[in-house]
Amino acid sequence: MSDADVNGLTQSDDCLLGGRVRYAQPRRGFRSGIEPVLLAAAVPAKPGQRVLEGGCGAGAALLCLAVRVAAVRGVGIEQDAALVALARRNAADNERSELTFIAGDIAASGDAGRFDHAFANPPYHLASGTASPDPSRVVAKRGDAAMLASWAAALGRALVPRGTLTFILASAALPVGIAAFAAAGCAASAMLPLWPKEARAAKLVLLRGVKGGASPLRVLPGLVLHAPDGRFTPAAEAVLRDGQPLPM
Repeated sequence: MSDADVNGLTQSDDCLLGGRVRYAQPRRGFRSGIEPVLLAAAVPAKPGQRVLEGGCGAGAALLCLAVRVAAVRGVGIEQDAALVALARRNAADNERSELTFIAGDIAASGDAGRFDHAFANPPYHLASGTASPDPSRVVAKRGDAAMLASWAAALGRALVPRGTLTFILASAALPVGIAAFAAAGCAASAMLPLWPKEARAAKLVLLRGVKGGASPLRVLPGLVLHAPDGRFTPAAEAVLRDGQPLPM
């Protein structure tokens, strides 16, 4: 990992998927963890389909999805223009001309056309404790029920009939997420818990909905991320390093 100062923004040059994705991101402020990799693994895209990400940041999830699914065509929308510039640089560095990144509001996502799948890691964590002094972390992490509903509605409008909507959420936000999906016409059809360790409560969940769908919600077995010694489990490594899809 190395640091670079580009246009006054200190960045680190990292990698994802075991080095198959070169990934520059801000050195300070909100930084991508494993969430976008897990999110990308949950999107059931097929080669040649169109996918839309809301709040794409520096492009981690779309880049990972493009590695896993050949010829997928992706659009990412992000309100932070500096992150959009980084996402475009990342796409160029990884020779991913099939990915497009747009600076704008998620609510205008319908202007980008129609998509087979839409997904997001929305800023919904319950506002508790002291907020971070870094504004970028606050924007990326904290929202409210109305924001979550507006993201689901905007991304849902951009979907073709039977298209899928996938969010990664804090587990405390699951009831609000299910309600937001229903209001957006994308009834929740599957939920996959992400267990930090065996027998630990899930802090994150993946939620899938289908536009116009009416299937009952399935609670899936989930994924245990860490072994007792703190290392990733083999199942987690298969997703985070080898690019395997999550069974949703």
